Amino acid sequence: MTRVFIVDDHAMVRAGVRAELGGDVEFVGEAPDADSAISGIRATRPDVVLLDVHLPGGGGRAVLEALRAELPDVKWLALSVSDAAEDVIAVIRAGARGYVTKTISGPDLLDAVRRVADGDVVFSPRLAGFVLDAFSAGGAVAPEPAEEATDPGLDLLSAREREVMQLLARGYTYREIGSRLFISVKTVESHASNVLRKLQLSNRNELTRWAATNRLL
Repeated sequence: MTRVFIVDDHAMVRAGVRAELGGDVEFVGEAPDADSAISGIRATRPDVVLLDVHLPGGGGRAVLEALRAELPDVKWLALSVSDAAEDVIAVIRAGARGYVTKTISGPDLLDAVRRVADGDVVFSPRLAGFVLDAFSAGGAVAPEPAEEATDPGLDLLSAREREVMQLLARGYTYREIGSRLFISVKTVESHASNVLRKLQLSNRNELTRWAATNRLL
């Protein structure tokens, strides 16, 4: 199972995460502040750190900056009540692989943890623009958008696949896409697989950047 470390200054939040994810992950530790998080993560070397943005002792960004180079195999998923652009951009630039808000459901949080552990990027749907801003602001991550969608792979997608593609690129989960389009999760999975294959992309991260380049978000 995925080994998870929780960093949050509210005991009730930490207890809630443990209750929601239960036996689906292995909890290896938790911390209420930046200093104890740094020492705890260093000692346990989890697969994924669920990291609050605002913490006593320097915040989530301080934890990331202290450990990212030292522990390159650890994946970081911000879990915060904040949906402010500056918070999202700060932790993404510091090295987080995703950012979800605390309104997320238990099943979707588990899906996010697993996806981040597998190397994907994950963010709550309405935060997609902030994430893309963080990628492009550095000038070395995302290419400049084209004036219009020019990738020939787009012509290979059916109308439904285009709908699924845009929602995937914006960070929606399979369950959320199914609810919005009134189709089953299995059907969403099938469309997603077809989209990645036809566009010759490997994962959501590449899909999001491709969609941004072609102004399809």
